[in-house]
Amino acid sequence: CCPGRRPACLSTGWRPDGSHGPCYCDQACARTLDCCHDYAEACPVIPCVVSEWSVWSGCAEPCKTTYRVRRRHIIQEPRNGGEECPPLEERAGCVEYWTQQGTECKQSLIPALITTGGFGKARKKRSAADGNERAGYCVEFQLVAITPGCLQSQHSYTHWMQYLREGHTVCVECQHPALDSRSLHCYGDGSGSKKNQLLHWQAVGNPHCKGTWKRIRQLDTCSCPSVHSFLFI
Repeated sequence: CCPGRRPACLSTGWRPDGSHGPCYCDQACARTLDCCHDYAEACPVIPCVVSEWSVWSGCAEPCKTTYRVRRRHIIQEPRNGGEECPPLEERAGCVEYWTQQGTECKQSLIPALITTGGFGKARKKRSAADGNERAGYCVEFQLVAITPGCLQSQHSYTHWMQYLREGHTVCVECQHPALDSRSLHCYGDGSGSKKNQLLHWQAVGNPHCKGTWKRIRQLDTCSCPSVHSFLFI
């Protein structure tokens, strides 16, 4: 059996039409009708057959923006010009926020949960400050990417999301009780991140509103306009 058109792939014997003489065993004989009588049984086109995908692996490295992998294997190799095998490995983006020992990764990797700064006064009234808690702080970010979902919600409590714009600088305040008593930081504030590292955030109240930003600096107090001032949750 020969792939393609191979005149040298020749024999002498019976053809499917009952005649006797030169017959061919290349793939072109099916069009020219001069195949040997057993061509269909001896030289069938067999495509590649692969298994189902395996389950996704864990992230290649914890505490890093990296990738996960899934694989499949070849069950039947292609023969006689059959369809070639598809890719046997796929990769997808992946982040794990816990080490293999079960400890939490650095703050820079944890997505920030934010809400409008308008809740700040109510939050301060509710907190039972005893004078020993660390004062809050503010972090400035430059918005890099925003999902369309930020503009699609019609609920009154999500109207603040319409002021999120790519390229704008926003202020996010870290107040008690969001301020973690052990790390003395708010989750997702980007502390420990590298310069120009893309960090993730998500708006509370609308799971379809999220995006990325870059940390600019940390300040004692926020100086952004109220529409661009938010809170860590």
